[in-house]
Amino acid sequence: MKIAILSRNRRLYSTRRLVEAGTERGHEMHVIDILKCYMDITPGNPTIWYMGEKLEGFDAVIPRIGASVTHYGLAVIRQFEMTGAYCLTESVALGRSRDKLRALQLLSRKGLGLPKTSFAYNVHNTKDLIKLVGGAPLVVKLCEGTQGRGVVLAETVKAAESVIEAFRELRAEFLVQEFIKEAGGSDIRCLVIGGKVVAAMQRTAMEGEFRSNLHRGGSAKLVKLTPTERRTAVKAAQTMGLHISGVDILRSSRGPLIMEVNSSPGLEGIEGATQKDVAGAIIAFVEENARPNKTRTRGKG
Repeated sequence: MKIAILSRNRRLYSTRRLVEAGTERGHEMHVIDILKCYMDITPGNPTIWYMGEKLEGFDAVIPRIGASVTHYGLAVIRQFEMTGAYCLTESVALGRSRDKLRALQLLSRKGLGLPKTSFAYNVHNTKDLIKLVGGAPLVVKLCEGTQGRGVVLAETVKAAESVIEAFRELRAEFLVQEFIKEAGGSDIRCLVIGGKVVAAMQRTAMEGEFRSNLHRGGSAKLVKLTPTERRTAVKAAQTMGLHISGVDILRSSRGPLIMEVNSSPGLEGIEGATQKDVAGAIIAFVEENARPNKTRTRGKG
C-alpha cells in the first residue's frame, strides 16, 4: 500500500514509529507536511499538490495534525477524502475532538461519565458558574489548550474568580470543571483502535503538579482496566467517530469519568509503559480497513 502520514516533523517519535511499522510490513510510506500542501478544488477533479508535485495514488492517509494547525489540517484531510483516499482519522471526527465543548456535549448526550462542567464566554455572575461544578477546588480550562497548557487549578473560590475574570478579559472561551480529588493526580490513557483498547497506562503527576501529562513531567506505568473503564473508553471513541484515539479517564468515587478524547495520541509514552507495538497495530488496522471512498462520518457534524 501507498500510505501518507500527515506530520509536520518526520523526526517525532510517533511519526518515526509509524514509518518503521509500515515499512516493516512492506508498505510505501510518505511523510507529508500539511502546511506545504496546496489544493485545487475544481469540481469533479479535486487535487492536492505538495512542493510542486501532485499527490495521487495514496491508498491510505494517517493524519498526525497538531492543535495549532487544526483548521488547515482539516481542509487537507477533507481534500484527501474528496479524492477517495481512506483517512484513518476523518475530518469530521477530528473537528469534533478538537472542540472541547462539542466533544463534551456529544459524550454527555451518550450518557458517559464526565466531571461536572460549566461553560462560559461572557457570564457576569461568576459565583453561579462556580456553584454549577460544586465550588472550589475546581479546574479552569481553555477550550483550545493541549498537553496541559491552558489548564489552571483554583483551590479557593477567590482564586477561581480571579482566573475566570482573567480568561474573560482575554475574551477566551473556557470550561470550568470540578476537581476530582480522589484521582490523586493520576489519570488513565486508553489507546483505542477500531473499537478495541489495545494499550492502557496510568499517568501520575510529578510532585507539586496536578496535571499528569508526560510533557509536564508526569510518569507512566502499565495499568489494568476494569470492564467498565474499557467499555467507557471504547464508547467515547465511537461517539467521536474516531478509528484511533487516546481516551483519558479519571477514576472517581462515581466511576470512570472522561477527561478528554485525543484524536492524535502520542505513541512514545504508551509504547514505553506497556511495551506494546501500538504503531504496528495502527498499520494493521489500516491494512484491514483501507478502501476507496470509505468515509464513515461523511456529511455529519
